[in-house]
Amino acid sequence: MPLKVKICGLSTPETVDAAVRHGAFALGFVFHGKSPRNVSIEQAAALMERVPMDRVCVGVFVDPDDEQINAVRRRCRMGGIQFHGVETPERLAQLKQGAAAGLQTIKAIPVKSANDVLAARGYARIATMVLFDAKTPPGAKLPGGMGLRFDWTLIREHHNWIPFGVSGGLDAGNVHEAIQVTRTDFVDVSSGVESAPGVKDVDKIAGFLQAAHAR
Repeated sequence: MPLKVKICGLSTPETVDAAVRHGAFALGFVFHGKSPRNVSIEQAAALMERVPMDRVCVGVFVDPDDEQINAVRRRCRMGGIQFHGVETPERLAQLKQGAAAGLQTIKAIPVKSANDVLAARGYARIATMVLFDAKTPPGAKLPGGMGLRFDWTLIREHHNWIPFGVSGGLDAGNVHEAIQVTRTDFVDVSSGVESAPGVKDVDKIAGFLQAAHAR
């Protein structure tokens, strides 16, 4: 399958336009107040209007309640939703029948050991795909977007029991290796295309997308 790239944590018209122009398939918008990448519903709605219909706008949530998702959906053109908290398979199934109905669903799976990869199997019949990301240290304020990477060989023998993507510490210098090691066809980047936490860099977005698609 052709490689798909998601640029996550976008918050300005310039960076949204750069992601679209250089070939991002999915664009992520964070709805989590503790994140430096957090956007308001009004901001996100305006930014999503800039995205062509052949791309996917993904709302990123951390343990959301139904009303938070509904409030975003009332204003924003989301085609997908990413869950980056500790949502259980049961909670995800409930959301898919309710607030997240009709959306592509991505469940982020924090990885430090092989057991973390195996634990992701619980989402196999529920999520559209899982996103293997680096597990953050105990007590970390954020569940992701910290520039951490995990041992990619842990998912090398992943046998596609569910479509999967790779995130965590990716940048233009290592994304080719990540794709080769994991054999993924979906990569997700946030801090790797920033000049400071929450500040996306147009040139880094272009460089990452060029490197990813040069596999």
